[in-house]
Amino acid sequence: MEMGCRRVLGIETSCDETGVAIYDGAEGLVAERLYTQVGLHARYGGVVPELASRDHVRRLLPLVREVLDEVGAACPDGVAYTAGPGLIGALHVGASVGRSLAFGWGVPAIGVHHLEGHLLAPMLEADAPDFPFVALLVSGGHTMLIDVTDVGRYALLGESLDDAAGEAFDKTAKLLGLSYPGGAALAKLACDGDPARFRFPRPMTDRPGLDFSFSGLKTFALNTLQSIGEDARGRADVARAFEDAVVDTLTIKCRRALQQTGRRRLVVAGGVSANRRLRVHLEDMANAHSVRVYFPRPAYCTDNGAMIAYAGYRRLRAGEVEDLVIRSRPRWPLASLG
Repeated sequence: MEMGCRRVLGIETSCDETGVAIYDGAEGLVAERLYTQVGLHARYGGVVPELASRDHVRRLLPLVREVLDEVGAACPDGVAYTAGPGLIGALHVGASVGRSLAFGWGVPAIGVHHLEGHLLAPMLEADAPDFPFVALLVSGGHTMLIDVTDVGRYALLGESLDDAAGEAFDKTAKLLGLSYPGGAALAKLACDGDPARFRFPRPMTDRPGLDFSFSGLKTFALNTLQSIGEDARGRADVARAFEDAVVDTLTIKCRRALQQTGRRRLVVAGGVSANRRLRVHLEDMANAHSVRVYFPRPAYCTDNGAMIAYAGYRRLRAGEVEDLVIRSRPRWPLASLG
């Protein structure tokens, strides 16, 4: 690790959250701030990339000043920023600011993979998992199973061939007339649904393999909604059937991945990992098969600066340093990290 590089500033701007945090190698997470753009994009029913980029420009430096003031430091010992994947304009804001601050302060910088940040987020908890483990990364943009043997050593086991689980949640929520962002709203509506009224398919669970496919569930939900007409109660029943199908599918695939790899630990991260029904099902599955399952706290399931600060700290500790180039990668395979 770079001499004296104890406190790392993390910057997250991959989509519509502006996250800033400071991770200390001795004290843990010592400061964090998060600004969400949900209200800005809600009127459009989804994230508008140009608006997201402009809002990051407005919010980022004031948040950096706040976390530095909180810890009473003029500058950190290193800077980590999300370099990809994500929206190119949003990424470039964080990468430009992060690399420039590091240059001005004369400290090392590192570009962090957004998904590695999510994958390592459970390490911020007191009860952190040891390596190796199977990881389920499940969010609006990604659904994948990964065999993790150490930081940077990731083998892809399976991924979604179309919509990610979170994307399917949001699209189905829109069909149900729920406001953006729809995943949490759908889960809330599902609590009032009858689990016995409809049964949706569990896609790709009747064949070998660890890949996913969720776009068909959206179509199934649309056809079901059209069949029930103006049945107000039916909306909750459809939401419950959809959520059960996604949760069951994810649980079945996690069990297969654990059996295939022989791992006894499962890490679940990403925005959808905050879903309560998913957590209950995975914990039940883990208990039944003598497996430990780890989740980040809900605040670290969605995009945040803390996970980037921690991932950057681990990378800097391993001796990695970014050169004087600002790199943003809208597409960046996780398996390419080493």
